[in-house]
Amino acid sequence: MPETEFSATGVRIERWARSLTRAGQVIVKDGRLALLTSNGREIDSAPVVSVSAGRPWFAGAGAAVARLNGTRYRLTMGQRNRGPDRGGPTRRFLETLRSAGGRMT
Repeated sequence: MPETEFSATGVRIERWARSLTRAGQVIVKDGRLALLTSNGREIDSAPVVSVSAGRPWFAGAGAAVARLNGTRYRLTMGQRNRGPDRGGPTRRFLETLRSAGGRMT
């Protein structure tokens, strides 16, 4: 069984003006990106090669914007981490997507 390439819990997932979950999960595994609610229900998923993601100036520290299946999501990771490396999970997420063939915006 292949290892999970990236996993983050406690992620705030928003579809711009609408918060979908404040404690969700982001998982990159087997070439797919999946966004899950806190109880494991799938919000959206797509092959990594069809995902575009980045960290625009308006996203804020620890946040990224990802487009899956034509829908933009704001992902805020490391909400509980108040230290200087608050953007660490977001940086690792973007690096994982880049190495797996995702598009950076």
